[in-house]
Amino acid sequence: MDVSDVQEDLMVEEDSMDDLIRDRFRLSAISIAESEAKKSGMEIAGPVVACVADLAFKYAENVAKDLELFAHHAGRKVVNMDDVVLSAHRNDNLAASLRSLCNELKAKEPQSERKRKKVSTKKDDKASSSNAPVRTTDL
Repeated sequence: MDVSDVQEDLMVEEDSMDDLIRDRFRLSAISIAESEAKKSGMEIAGPVVACVADLAFKYAENVAKDLELFAHHAGRKVVNMDDVVLSAHRNDNLAASLRSLCNELKAKEPQSERKRKKVSTKKDDKASSSNAPVRTTDL
């Protein structure tokens, strides 16, 4: 088995995973649409539901790409809540809801966790900003 075969196998595996994610998303979107239609006493044509599900998936892909770019721009490899709030900047109501949710989550975070994060940041700042010479006896 040479390198090209391994790469091809990885690409096929990645494509099948993408298909699985898309299909599960689509099924969830269809289920939600049918449930909401039933609550409202309406009927939705199958092709319309499928189209809405596909549009929702494309939108989710675009948001995911934006979040990835926001994190990369900030020099991080991980998306955080600030990136999510930033992605909603065009929708004032959504951005406000996300900020509120973010504040609620921060309030629920144990105080000890917040302190630990702040203390470690302060130690890192002191260590990096210190201009004192380092002696070999200190090591």
